[in-house]
This record gives sequence, C-alpha cells and structure tokens, in this order.
Amino acid sequence: MATGTRLRPVGDQDVRLRHRVVHGYRRAYRTAGEGPPVVLIHGIGDSSATWAELIPGLARRYTVLAPDLLGHGASDKPRADYSVAAYANGVRDLLGVLGIERATLVGHSLGGGVAMQFAYQYPELTERLVLVGAGGVGREVNPVLRAAALPGAELMLALLSRSAMRWPARLVIELMRLLDSDLGQDAPDLLGLVDALPDARSRSVFVRTLRAVVDRRGQVITMLDRCYLTQDMPTMLVWGSRDSVVPEAHAHRAHAAMPGSRLEIFDGAGHFPFHTDPARFLALVEDFIETTPPADWSAERWRELLRGGRLGTPVAEADSAYEVVVERG
Repeated sequence: MATGTRLRPVGDQDVRLRHRVVHGYRRAYRTAGEGPPVVLIHGIGDSSATWAELIPGLARRYTVLAPDLLGHGASDKPRADYSVAAYANGVRDLLGVLGIERATLVGHSLGGGVAMQFAYQYPELTERLVLVGAGGVGREVNPVLRAAALPGAELMLALLSRSAMRWPARLVIELMRLLDSDLGQDAPDLLGLVDALPDARSRSVFVRTLRAVVDRRGQVITMLDRCYLTQDMPTMLVWGSRDSVVPEAHAHRAHAAMPGSRLEIFDGAGHFPFHTDPARFLALVEDFIETTPPADWSAERWRELLRGGRLGTPVAEADSAYEVVVERG
C-alpha cells in the first residue's frame, strides 16, 4: 500500500443516504469521502446497507458511492428491465448524473456480474474490478435460488416473510449451523434478504431479477466468453471457501480465464466474505487500488483484443443441445 497517504477520519454519521431522480425514477445511494471514486454494487435482494461496515474505512482515502440498484433498497421499484445489462446502464447513468468520470468497481454476487458487464460495456469508465462471489462464471448455483426462479416463487417468498414463519426458519438455520454446513454459513445473510422483501412489489422485483440470470438448471448467463478482455484491466477476485451460493470453484475458473487477475480466498467464509472479515477485506481492496495503476483504455487496443479473441477455448459448459467455442473471426 502507498505510504504517506493522509487518512481522513470518517464515521458512520458521515455516510449519508441520498437520492437522485434518473429517467423519472428515484435512485438511492450511500456516499462518503473524497478522492478517487470507488463504486460498491450489492447483490440481488440486497441494498447498499450491506457495505455499511466498509464504507467509513474506504472513505478515508476514496470517494465511495454505493447505490441501491433499481428495485432494491430505497430506490424505486417500477415494472422495468432488471437484466444485468440494464443494471450496468443504470450505474453508468448515476455516475453521469453525479459527475463521476471513472471509477474502481467492487461488485458482490449479482453486483459482480453487473460490474463485469459495466466494464465490458464501458471500459473507458472503468479503472479496476473487484469481483466478490460473483455470478456469471458457471451454471452451478444454490438450489434455493433455482427454486425461487420457478413459477409460484412470489407465493413462497410471501409465506417466508410472514412473522409466523420466522421461528421455524431460524430453527432450520440454527440446525444447519450445528451441522456445520456451508449453507449454515450463509443462511443468516440469506434470511436477511427475505426480510428486505416486505411487500409484493419488492418480491416481484426480486423474482424478475433472479429470472434474468437463473432458471431451473442454474445460471443462464456467462462472463467467461469475454473474460479475455480484462487482460488490461486490474482485476481482483474475492471468494469465501464455503460459499453456498456460488461455489469456490467458480473463483478458480474465473481466475484462469482472466489474465493477470488476483485471487483471494477467505478460508471458512461463505458468500459474504466482507461480512465475515471486514478488516481483511478493506485492507485487500485498499492495497489493490494503491498498488495497481488504473486501466489505460484505448479504442485501438480494444479492437486488438476483440479480434484476437479466445481461439479454440470453450466458454460454456456442455449443454444437451450445444457447446460454445470461440473461433477467430
């Protein structure tokens, strides 16, 4: 980490929840600090509140922006496009409204997929990537999420949100913890996501978002076909060794597909390593930013990478109908 950097004291009271209207919809975001911009993108069903322990620390050196994605947290929840690409566009538009020209992106779970999509769509706006338990690397995903993408999911979520179901749900969580299961590591955080879906509109957005990335067979999108484009983009992957939502194997798969990427595994942590050990996570992000130069994007280099591609490299898991292979165009 760079030495001699003056640290500004930042307390929880300095982290403010603000709102801006973009395209007629109210977008909520938390922000604090000064310096190079760092954007924190949460996962499905979550909100910017998931970064609460990290924002004050990061804000000592950086301008931190943590949006509530459309349909999440305190942002509006319209009937809208909740695809990964649409979320990347939403992040771009919010940065434009706030006058942020370039940023380091930190994305968790679905937010990791959004960050990767943002870097693909807007490489000129992206300085670095930190992907945490990111989606879009392989088909495997927790069976609970596959079930939540099926018809009738809204009713299932409505039942889980009832107060009468809280005690049985917590009993199951405690049992999974006693059995030392991987899902037991993540169950409290995952149950918190259900708590964040208090009404029918919130539950509808959750299901619409989930169905954009998951079906009964698992994840339906992949970033592996374009990972070679990150070879000029400083990238760090952070995973929990006991991630019950997106398996650790995905971290190694992404690391192999992303030239020059760093990989950090939090031993014993689940899908939320920044909750398990926020001090270590903060130190890693700060060190990564301070020891890597921002991406130096150029249209010529982008064309060179696209034309080179990933010759002969499989980019999707074998399917009953087809297997995708990249060939030189």
